[in-house]
Amino acid sequence: MRIVKLDETSKKDLLSNLLKRSPDNYGEYEKIVKDIVEDVHVNKDEALLKYTEKFDHAKLDSKTMKVTKAEIDEAYKSVDQELLEVIRRAIKNVRDYHEKQKQRSWFDTDKKGIMLGQKVTALEKVGVYVPGGKAAYPSSVLMNVIPAKVAGVDRIVMTTPCNSEGVVYPMTLVAANEAGVDEIYKAGGAQAIAALAYGTETIPKVDKIVGPGNIFVALAKRTVFGHVSIDSVAGPSEVMVLADETANPRYVAADLLSQAEHDELASAILVTTSTEFAEKVSTEVDGFVNVLDRKEIIQKSLDNFGYILVADSMEDAIDTVNEIASEHLEIVTANPFEVMTKIRNAGAIFIGEYSSEPLGDYFAGPNHVLPTNGTAKFFSALSVDDFIKKSSIIYYSREALAEVHEDVEKFAKSEGLTAHANSIHVRFE
Repeated sequence: MRIVKLDETSKKDLLSNLLKRSPDNYGEYEKIVKDIVEDVHVNKDEALLKYTEKFDHAKLDSKTMKVTKAEIDEAYKSVDQELLEVIRRAIKNVRDYHEKQKQRSWFDTDKKGIMLGQKVTALEKVGVYVPGGKAAYPSSVLMNVIPAKVAGVDRIVMTTPCNSEGVVYPMTLVAANEAGVDEIYKAGGAQAIAALAYGTETIPKVDKIVGPGNIFVALAKRTVFGHVSIDSVAGPSEVMVLADETANPRYVAADLLSQAEHDELASAILVTTSTEFAEKVSTEVDGFVNVLDRKEIIQKSLDNFGYILVADSMEDAIDTVNEIASEHLEIVTANPFEVMTKIRNAGAIFIGEYSSEPLGDYFAGPNHVLPTNGTAKFFSALSVDDFIKKSSIIYYSREALAEVHEDVEKFAKSEGLTAHANSIHVRFE
């Protein structure tokens, strides 16, 4: 891995390079995506089935598009029983964590006859997109579905690509069934996002779409935003490790590569205060790359977006961490909890040498759907909050309004909104 001395110039160059991975930089695909979205919007099932045949090479009809109970039952037969038990334990951890995020309606009253409050209501229909191109991602199913179930969403609709025979990955179907998905449709890409956003004769329109996907899925979500809500327009995966000389270089190298194997655009960055430690990690990385299955993808990721940054001090290192605002941040220092209190921007924070990032991907409980490309400065992990909405509650008695009606009228008139003022005034004529 390249080792770079951290200064203002190298930091600026690094940030510019990382921003190249943003979905905003793939404008050449925008027209393709918009045309697909509009076609499905207008022609519904006809267009959706056309694109399914074109891109997934599966010839379906409106009846075979929906996954049946028999298909789910068949999927269970091909899933390893021990793995199924692991998934069920992971579901418990994820559910227990998200249960603690639940919000409840609240109301305050006073003796004057005023009641103010907030009514918390779950979304009615949510669409979950699950990728299915190069691999199966049952963990993605759990992380998107379970917080919606905990929030109390009435209807969860999942779409995922099938193969040319019209078969969905068994693990995806089993995870969806275990997590509590209500219905599953064989549709992928931008066309699936459009179907969820506008509805077709077969797939219902939803209120919000969540779930990861490739650049076409990301751009489609951005296109339909406003017609429905979305979770985010996610970029490629990324990990940052903040370590000092007390860390284990072999552990750190392994953790960096856990994200580099996602795809060529993934980012893996180590920030350390020790040149000697940086060199040890680089050596360990080289050793791992030679033996790992996805070494071609890993090497391209490291060549493009992999860095070992050597800072003059821990303060400089922490400043860099906050500036980059990584999706995943591991803190492996002599005093990791103290360092954690100084972190302002990170999607998820993993503390100590036994809290490796994949623990969060699969099992620990916190959500692995996280802000990328610096958006951790203002976005949070997917949570129960993403599947609720809040309505303000306002009640005034006549006596309570009488005390303040002149104040309200004066405020309204100051803005030139006399009808607003009159709405209050007529009650005291």
